[in-house]
Amino acid sequence: MHLIQNLDTNLLIFIQENMHTALMDKIMPVITFMGSKGLVWVCIGALLLINKKHRKVGIMLALSLILVTILGEGIIKHVVQRTRPCVDIPTMKMIIKGPTTYSFPSGHTAASFAAAGVLMSNFKKYGLYALILAILIAFSRLYLFVHYPSDVFVGMILGLICAKISSMIVKKFV
Repeated sequence: MHLIQNLDTNLLIFIQENMHTALMDKIMPVITFMGSKGLVWVCIGALLLINKKHRKVGIMLALSLILVTILGEGIIKHVVQRTRPCVDIPTMKMIIKGPTTYSFPSGHTAASFAAAGVLMSNFKKYGLYALILAILIAFSRLYLFVHYPSDVFVGMILGLICAKISSMIVKKFV
């Protein structure tokens, strides 16, 4: 565990010291906001749900977001109780207000990869755009110093697992 924590911290410090620019400092909060509360994914899911042709995919997307929220935000965060890097290293300059919830896993990342996983498996062309946005949202969490890399990595895995589970459930029962 100590090794992972050291790798996490060193990578975050590298990002903070080498990747920050004035333009990125303006763009990354916007990208992270798109992932807040799954906002962009909920909107896409709603559009799919109201479209009769794509309603099944909308159900998959909604179910994947519900699963990832229950598992990530409802269970795993409260079991692990990992503090955020902005709490562990309070001397780092923040460009957004640090969240007050636990860090592991990244909810923004988990929701983004849950939605992107569903979209990628059902819409190849548009799914690629969803994957790119999910990657940007995940990176924004590191850039903004509110998650460790392992929080983001596990969020990606959790999201993709929830996408697969929701797809299997909907294909079997809907």
